[in-house]
Amino acid sequence: MTSSVGAARAIADVSGGTILASVEIMVPPERVFAALSEAEEITRWWGHPDAYQTEKWTTDFRVGGRWRADGRGADGVPFHVAGEFLEIEPPRRIVQTWQPSWDTGPATTLTYDLAAIPGGTRLLVRHDGFKGNEQACASHADGWVMVLGWLVDDIGPEPPPDTANYYVARLIGSRPDFRATLSAEERAMMQRHIAYWRPLMAQGKVLALGPVDDPKGSWGLGLMRVESEAELLDLQSRDPAVLGGLRYENLPMARAVWRES
Repeated sequence: MTSSVGAARAIADVSGGTILASVEIMVPPERVFAALSEAEEITRWWGHPDAYQTEKWTTDFRVGGRWRADGRGADGVPFHVAGEFLEIEPPRRIVQTWQPSWDTGPATTLTYDLAAIPGGTRLLVRHDGFKGNEQACASHADGWVMVLGWLVDDIGPEPPPDTANYYVARLIGSRPDFRATLSAEERAMMQRHIAYWRPLMAQGKVLALGPVDDPKGSWGLGLMRVESEAELLDLQSRDPAVLGGLRYENLPMARAVWRES
């Protein structure tokens, strides 16, 4: 069984009772280690109103020391998870037991391994001890994907500002009824036009592309995301439709809000 959300992934061996999860975070291992071990950090990022919130984290952070997390589910029901630290190697490794209040079975073992990678940290999570409890193993795998996503959202670097320029590009046909009266040669040209822009759409240069049925005459719409007007004009100059005699009218947008898929 595999679960993933964004960069976080988890694999559950439900028959063996082991979960492996991982995520890469573009901050140093010391920063990730602090987020996994300090009370102020954990109570800030571990939880979400739609799932549950960690309200209190009590810890004696040493080998043999105890820890406990108290929280409340989205339904308002309180819970806690507690355990003991078995290994601590800052900023590389934490091993601790894990005993949730809703599970009367034996404690499981949770291991965090942190490895430096170019520009950040690879965090590996191993959660052992679910053998014989396949449902808990599967649900914890989904849970770790969610938890690691919260961690990345909290301590990951802010995305760089969007410095791109946005344009509405109108592709004007050679006649008002151009789209309705395409010749075979013009149809082939427009097919090459679409093929030209598809790779640029994959690069994020084009957000939307398609014909507009305007009562005054159909035209082609392109929502463009480029670094400069010069880049836009250069891209358009190589469009097979332009090489075939069509032209663009470009209107700069004051700002753009759009959703990345």
